Amino acid sequence: MNTILTSRHLVVIRGSFAKELLDLLNAALAADKVIPYLGPGLLRLSSAEPPVPCTPEAVAAALNARAPAPSKIRTNMWSVAQFIEQRRHRRTLQAWMAEIFAAAAEPTVLHAWIAALPLSLIIDSWYDGAMRAALAKAGRTDAVEIQGVTRANEIGNIWTKTYDLSGRELEPGSTAKTVLYSPHGSIRPAVNFLVADSDYVEVLTEIDIQTPIPDVVKERRISRGLFFVGCRFNDQMLRTYAWQIMKRSKGPHFAVIDAATLTKNEARFLASSAITVIDVPLGEAADRLVGEGTAADDGQD
Repeated sequence: MNTILTSRHLVVIRGSFAKELLDLLNAALAADKVIPYLGPGLLRLSSAEPPVPCTPEAVAAALNARAPAPSKIRTNMWSVAQFIEQRRHRRTLQAWMAEIFAAAAEPTVLHAWIAALPLSLIIDSWYDGAMRAALAKAGRTDAVEIQGVTRANEIGNIWTKTYDLSGRELEPGSTAKTVLYSPHGSIRPAVNFLVADSDYVEVLTEIDIQTPIPDVVKERRISRGLFFVGCRFNDQMLRTYAWQIMKRSKGPHFAVIDAATLTKNEARFLASSAITVIDVPLGEAADRLVGEGTAADDGQD
């Protein structure tokens, strides 16, 4: 069976139907009709051992190596970061996160392919900066990045900062042909990290009325759906952010995920959000999207 509809109405597409759907998404991305929402799993496309952590659990482990946290929170990135902020100060947390993500994460083939597309909006949900690097490497002069910033370092009602690809900070509200939105911040150019529980207190208080989300993101999502690649939703924080960014977008929505590994909460979230699961290994999906896996796979299930 290629398409599965569960009792919770989770739609899972696999086999030849999945390949056809990926081809349709290839065309939709090229036509700027869908928004790529990129996750840390993409880092594994170019290396089994990426130079920086590619899961929240790996970040938690890296922070624990610097300051052991209580066992009950040790695997939770947000809680470990909060523990360090309270015990060692925000500056220490910031410095350690900068160390952890200091190595340059090379853009994958998929990043490079996306960077060449005339997309209105790209969403990057991790700290590594590979998508930003891909846009710069492509010589894009018509792109800006909007990053979420912690309120701990700001005075006033500031939720985001905008940068051009050279790293220069721009006036709030600056836009371009392509907007790269990094809601959790990024290592480059200014070491912005939303990572501790305290970073999200005010954001989560306001996000239901959409205040922290930039106006350009709200505007450009209206007529489009989201395509999640390299993302997992096994934590409430990840689910909340994805839902709030997806909120009021037109849809439909899709996600490349190994269906066999879904947790109950992930499956429930995907079903309730009407996100269709494309059950194809991430590497195969990436090859299909960039046109490297179509000819050899045609006719095979």
